[in-house]
Amino acid sequence: MSPPSDLRPYLRTLDAETLADLLHAQAERDPELRHTLELRAATQSGDVSEAHRLLDTAVTDGNVEYTAKIGAVLDTLQRMLDAGSRADLAPLARRTVDDISEVLEQSGDHAGDLADRLDRAVELYARACAARPPDPEKLADWILEVEFDGPGRPVIDLAEFATALGEPGLRRIKSTVDDILAANGPGHRRDVAERLREQLAEVLGDVDELVAILSAKPPRVDVSLKIVRVLRAAGRHSEAIAHAARALTHDKQPPPEDETSRRRKEFDAEPGRETYAALREAATKDGKWTVQRREALASLRERAAEGIERADELVRVLLDDGRPDEAWRACVRFGASAELKLELAEQRAAEHPAETIPVFREHVDELIERKDPAAYQEAARRLKLLRTLHKRAETPDEFTAYLAVLVENHRRKTRLITEIRAARIAMPKPVTSPRTSR
Repeated sequence: MSPPSDLRPYLRTLDAETLADLLHAQAERDPELRHTLELRAATQSGDVSEAHRLLDTAVTDGNVEYTAKIGAVLDTLQRMLDAGSRADLAPLARRTVDDISEVLEQSGDHAGDLADRLDRAVELYARACAARPPDPEKLADWILEVEFDGPGRPVIDLAEFATALGEPGLRRIKSTVDDILAANGPGHRRDVAERLREQLAEVLGDVDELVAILSAKPPRVDVSLKIVRVLRAAGRHSEAIAHAARALTHDKQPPPEDETSRRRKEFDAEPGRETYAALREAATKDGKWTVQRREALASLRERAAEGIERADELVRVLLDDGRPDEAWRACVRFGASAELKLELAEQRAAEHPAETIPVFREHVDELIERKDPAAYQEAARRLKLLRTLHKRAETPDEFTAYLAVLVENHRRKTRLITEIRAARIAMPKPVTSPRTSR
């Protein structure tokens, strides 16, 4: 039996309208194809109303389909925020957070892909609020409701919402936190209030309050290091030195240690990929990983701001955790090494072409600067990939303009130009500039 003929050459001869009619007719007969096209439409169109419609239908699907639809909505939000859309995206972003939280509460499963989607949704809501701030007191009320009356997820980082909350919103949160702490009752609400009190001190820049809060905690290496960092950042270097000295000479009988406590102490002494993995293994067995992970990652994020090497450490940890989206965001936020950025871009290029284009452009520049024949050949290969990515991102004209400038800037590098032609990349028309009279 002969293999089926390749229909793509014929399909390329058809006009766009004919192809659309054929594909639509097939989608009406094939529910799976229709579902796939709906997701692509929501992801590519940037239509807020379409994203809301997708949320309307998502709850009727199974877990896998629901997660996919939520992912499409989040992709739409991120792309519109990245593009600087003037639309008010905060209502859609908040609805997505609330929707995922409700599904997680019903399922009781706070791990896996959907939990990752929730973390991403909160981050996007914070960005949407910063772009178009809602009523600060209403935003504060939502945060208080999520934190005190919610199922425990999501956990809000006030620093991400500080700009949108402003002084009125932060004051409202502080008032509620102070009332709960004054009631002096134990339990979940007090634990949340203690955490928010610490975040408020950080956001408001109240160094004395923050140091007092941290000093009241049980003695731990990571807490002492944070106090030292806070004092140094405030320019109070003598106090930082004195606290470090006291922490080093402090002699208390340590409590009996379980495996998680021992691994946590090792991590606090030397936060990194290996100690994080050991802590994850021990805490998972003890059923303590959710809390331990949040605290360990907070420590790694603080260190990531100190330089490329530590930023790489955080990104690698998130990759080991099976959280590539978080790894990419950390890579962008903290400025990971060019090698690691490129590695992540290669993994994300297929599904997130627009995000990865800047990374590949930087890589092309770096290859050209080597002035080496093999590097020129690799640069041409990357240019071919960039052409594909721009096409997927529906920005082919941007690639044409980019290539024209690149060729003009390097027109004397004949070997590079030869490699670009050999890669079957259509050469742009030369960029001409007006002649200047001498």
